[in-house]
Amino acid sequence: MRALAVTALFLLSFALPAQASGCTIHNGACVQKHTNLAWLVTNGVTSYGPVRISHGKPGFGTPVGNFPVLRKVKNDWSVPYNGPMPNAVYFTTDGVAFHQGDLNTQSHGCVRLTWADSEVFYDNLFPGERVQVLP
Repeated sequence: MRALAVTALFLLSFALPAQASGCTIHNGACVQKHTNLAWLVTNGVTSYGPVRISHGKPGFGTPVGNFPVLRKVKNDWSVPYNGPMPNAVYFTTDGVAFHQGDLNTQSHGCVRLTWADSEVFYDNLFPGERVQVLP
């Protein structure tokens, strides 16, 4: 998995500016709900992705806005929804996070990623960096 992150960073010089998608993050991650895509941004350019995601279902929508990465938990468990949250990267104070999960169903607000993508997001997002969620 480390090789994948290194490859992504190598390709950084060939990446498109993150702003081309409407994302204004300089370092962090962007989520575009209407396309079900997310990507990592390093120094203003896309460094990984875009990758497929699923997000919050009606009544439990993933909030739109600009948020700080708050904390990371490698193997977390959702108490309210009684389910695993591997590779959780939290970006809201009410528990919304990137984590591994089923892309074929919507969540209770979290952004679900494949196992491989959740590992890359976990390894490359750090507290204080930004997450921008676009409609």
